[in-house]
Amino acid sequence: MTDNSEYVPPKVWTWDKESGGRFANINRPIAGQTHDKDLPIGKHPLQLYSLGTPNGVKVTVMLEELLEAGHSGAEYDAWLIKIGDGDQFSSGFVGANPNSKIPALVDRSGPEPIRVFESGAILIHLAEKFGAFLPTETAYRAEVLSWLMWQMGSTPFLGGGFGHFYAYAPTKQEYPINRYAMEVKRQLDVLDRRLAESEYLGGADYSIADIAVWPWYGALAKGLVYEAGEFLEVESYKNVQRWTDQIATRPAVKRGRMVNRVMGDPASQLHERHDASDFELRTQDKLQDAE
Repeated sequence: MTDNSEYVPPKVWTWDKESGGRFANINRPIAGQTHDKDLPIGKHPLQLYSLGTPNGVKVTVMLEELLEAGHSGAEYDAWLIKIGDGDQFSSGFVGANPNSKIPALVDRSGPEPIRVFESGAILIHLAEKFGAFLPTETAYRAEVLSWLMWQMGSTPFLGGGFGHFYAYAPTKQEYPINRYAMEVKRQLDVLDRRLAESEYLGGADYSIADIAVWPWYGALAKGLVYEAGEFLEVESYKNVQRWTDQIATRPAVKRGRMVNRVMGDPASQLHERHDASDFELRTQDKLQDAE
């Protein structure tokens, strides 16, 4: 029998049971470290600590795009952070990101290390550092930054909202799924209308706005997240589909998607990246392991 009784919140919320769902073991209402462990440091000026989720892909794509454009100073080491194992709660990672979320970047190119956390902040930092993928003309820059902030504000409704209740919650409930499905479809419509009038989100040129939005909404458009493509009728957003396919062909995007990836086809995974040659070597290794 289903219990349809209404939940009555207590006067004071207490953490007396797991939150439930797929990520219950890493959800907690307090911040800070759980164990002592230093972060590894590689040979390059930029040290990335991440995982191949959409937020992580934003940064690895950006770094690969910078290298593709000839910015040799964007060479980087990408270290795998296994969030399911709680790596994000180590003392070293909390020092790089007190919010304990991937990705975190430490820029060691100057006299003192600079920590940068939150994927949008990392994209802006790198764009300004190398003078790429963020225009300087005032109106154009404002448009790009507006779409970047749109992604940062909108995606929690896609991931923590729709994704959680549709795919990860311990039980499926009609109200939250319908509520967040409506919002995600509204977001797709916002993107589709913008991309009907502009090749890229910021205008005529590819920018950090596209780099930020594509890992989330491009994957959604192809039914690659939450197995919700049919449910949300993603194929009906023709302009989003065009934009998604266009970006997917970029060589730097193909490489960036592989870095810190631990799911899917073994040939698509590069758990850690420390040199450009790692792509070819690890792909060959993975293909051989799969045979």
